[in-house]
Amino acid sequence: GLRFRATDRTLTADEASELSDRVYQVRCAAEDVVTAVDEGAEHTELRESCDALMRAAKAADGWR
Repeated sequence: GLRFRATDRTLTADEASELSDRVYQVRCAAEDVVTAVDEGAEHTELRESCDALMRAAKAADGWR
């Protein structure tokens, strides 16, 4: 059977869904940065995209 270590964490279905949503938000924000770079965006727009990416990454990391 399955064995869990004391340091392992299981997620409820709701927690797993929430984490999946946060990871998706990170991916979308990263894609926005790539698009901005590819389109030659100005510094301000790149900064805003990077800030949005960092917010999404911090939110995704905050589930622990």
